[in-house]
Amino acid sequence: MSGLAILGTGRCLPKRRVSNEEMSRLVDTSDAWIASRTGIRQRYFCERGETNAHLAAEAAKRAMEKAGVLPEEIGLCIAATFT
Repeated sequence: MSGLAILGTGRCLPKRRVSNEEMSRLVDTSDAWIASRTGIRQRYFCERGETNAHLAAEAAKRAMEKAGVLPEEIGLCIAATFT
């Protein structure tokens, strides 16, 4: 192999989307307060049994599909998560 190339990228979010409105029912806050201070409008929470490993595997699958490559053709995989 000569040189390196990024052939594809993938991402995967947890299934459960939580809005600021929903958060305001759980803690003493509001959509306006959260959005004005953080810019966040929604976030994603893992459901029971859904892990970073599941999300990373799905993201890798999507990246390979975009790149049109098979797992055995990959020399290096870089994974990053944000929790």
